[in-house]
Amino acid sequence: MSVAGGAFGGNRGLRPVPPEKGIFPLDHMHLCDPEKREYLNCLKTASHQSERCSQFSKKYLQCRMEKNLMAKQDLAELGFKESKVETPEGKVTEGIDNQNQ
Repeated sequence: MSVAGGAFGGNRGLRPVPPEKGIFPLDHMHLCDPEKREYLNCLKTASHQSERCSQFSKKYLQCRMEKNLMAKQDLAELGFKESKVETPEGKVTEGIDNQNQ
């Protein structure tokens, strides 16, 4: 039996390359648990239609970025876009909405 490839096969001489996105540190200290719970509760009440809970997913992602649990990134790159909303008083405010709405 050959052991050149290691116990599980593969070339042990190559260095692994981390993925660009999708992998980030787990929240072992539960720093963003309130935001996570809000989002999960919204999903349950909205029949798991994530577009209805975009404000909670945005809040959760912002928490993760603030606590260095993921790389800081423009929310527009994560599927949110700037929008201008006119209030009943006629004032225009800017916010970030989910593009899927």
